[in-house]
Amino acid sequence: MEAIPILAAQRDLLACAPTGSGKTLAFLVPILHALKAPSRAAGLRCLIVSPTRELASQIERHVRELAAGKPFRIAFLDKPAATHQQQQQLHHHDILIVTPMRLVKAIEQEALSLSTVQFLVLDEADRLMEHGFLEQSDLIMSSCTHPKLCTALFSATLPSHIDQLAAHVLKDSIRLTIGAVNAIPPNITQELLFAGSEPGKLIALRQRIAAGMDFPVLIFVQDVHRANDLYKELVYDGIRVDVIHRERSNAQREQIVEDLRTGVLWCLICTDLMARGVDFKGIRLVINYDFPTSVATYIHRIGRTGRAGMPGKALTLFTRDDGDRLRPIVQVMLQSGTELPEWLHKLPKLTRQRKQAIRHTPVQRAHIRAGFDGKVKLLPNGKIRGVNYRAIKKRTASEST
Repeated sequence: MEAIPILAAQRDLLACAPTGSGKTLAFLVPILHALKAPSRAAGLRCLIVSPTRELASQIERHVRELAAGKPFRIAFLDKPAATHQQQQQLHHHDILIVTPMRLVKAIEQEALSLSTVQFLVLDEADRLMEHGFLEQSDLIMSSCTHPKLCTALFSATLPSHIDQLAAHVLKDSIRLTIGAVNAIPPNITQELLFAGSEPGKLIALRQRIAAGMDFPVLIFVQDVHRANDLYKELVYDGIRVDVIHRERSNAQREQIVEDLRTGVLWCLICTDLMARGVDFKGIRLVINYDFPTSVATYIHRIGRTGRAGMPGKALTLFTRDDGDRLRPIVQVMLQSGTELPEWLHKLPKLTRQRKQAIRHTPVQRAHIRAGFDGKVKLLPNGKIRGVNYRAIKKRTASEST
């Protein structure tokens, strides 16, 4: 909440706070207070940029909840097929929530002017400042030309390069850090488990499920193919599970998120698409089935649990293939007070050359053993070809009676 008076005074802000600590509320409350009332003549006054559609949709929902009772015009630009005329209509809204690619397209087509924007928020700013988003973010920021523009960058992790970039894009800014930088909230219990090999990870996961675990659960994997493979394994175990990644349609992704929120699903397998910002109420456990590629990825993944001070658990599996990536994650766990075996305290530092070599090179993992031929084909309706869903439904019903 320390950010609220800063933005209320319309000062530029670089804010870093733990996952689940209320960053969205911290920028929405002062902005809505400053806007006071709808103003069609003033044009677009607030722009909120998010790296993923899921997070942007969540922010839109929060804006509408907080603005209830006042007829603010709120828009969420998420459809790639939006016409030039529809994009021009966005200028008559008070608040626009958007992902970078959609907004850049509108800017390049000269369908939308950002010259009237008074508040610019980059949520998950570290991601928006990374390679792949940086050019889009730069175009967006340079298009916001209002003389009294207030810019706010929010994130749960703060790499060193963000400080350098912030110095160029923010004016007379305040840097706000809640807790230690890149810290894990104390209400999240962390566990590191050696599974030996890829087959060992599947055995370890099934053992945890058989022993009983608190649902709902998020399971993070390295890529789309592994997500599909693991889904096929667990769906045959009779678990109410689904999978979400970039190959699912927007409608499917929205329905999956809703099913998890309402308890229809017990377990959701996902890629890092869902690792940032998305607030799943009541997630009891996060499992890193595939080892995270960086400290930032680890922090954002396990930050899906322990939201708003509630207790949460995080289990990270690792194999011999993850040895080079182990030390940074171990250091984060130790700094947050997690007890680990003595040998993990003494892991050697990597050379600079080795760090650079593994930074953008994912581990080449063995195939997750699937129930049949190891090949998974998702049908247009989101189901897997060859899976007898009727038999699974009967089995689940018989076990619950």
